[in-house]
Amino acid sequence: MDPKWNADQPIYRQLRDRVVAMILEGVLSDGDALPSVRNVAAEYRLNPLTVLKGYQELVDEGLVEKKRGRGMFVNEGARKQLLTDERKRFIEIEWPAVLETISRLDLDLKELPQATGQTGNAGAQDD
Repeated sequence: MDPKWNADQPIYRQLRDRVVAMILEGVLSDGDALPSVRNVAAEYRLNPLTVLKGYQELVDEGLVEKKRGRGMFVNEGARKQLLTDERKRFIEIEWPAVLETISRLDLDLKELPQATGQTGNAGAQDD
């Protein structure tokens, strides 16, 4: 996890988002333990309650489960759930804004991959 915090968003939310990114990127897989609240708090000089609040959001979303006395673990299917949710959010919220910018700048969608040095579906994954 990156120790830099952004002032625009609460730290517990940024912590939650970093764990989500780790799950999406495959750094954390189904059944993996999250770093302990104490370790994260000590390593990043955070209040343990802040870390706990970020982790609790993950529990509330069904991505992580608490195992009493053992810690918190990534739930089975968490990555798949996140991919579904993030794809939906991207298509409904971010993509319309991207299309609006493309239109406003009078860009040609067919030419964008060549203009950015991208070809085909580089990096695309199906689960």
